[in-house]
Amino acid sequence: MSKAVAIINVIAWAGFWAFGYLALTAEGFTETQIVTAALLASAGLITGIIAYLRLVRGSEQSGYAKPSNRMSRAQRDAAQAQWGQIE
Repeated sequence: MSKAVAIINVIAWAGFWAFGYLALTAEGFTETQIVTAALLASAGLITGIIAYLRLVRGSEQSGYAKPSNRMSRAQRDAAQAQWGQIE
């Protein structure tokens, strides 16, 4: 499953860069072509971000990557209780 997500990630980012470049540097294209390129670039961006985040989550769960440095609820509540206090 992670290989499929990785392939989708690469294709999505390639589409983002390719169509984004076309949308930004278009000369002589019609407005419809520029809008289509911009929409395809934005679809590649969104798909690439989602696929990347799924890859990161999967690698943390499998133990391949070190888990993120997250606080527990008790630690976060204690930190927020001290917010704005001068020590």
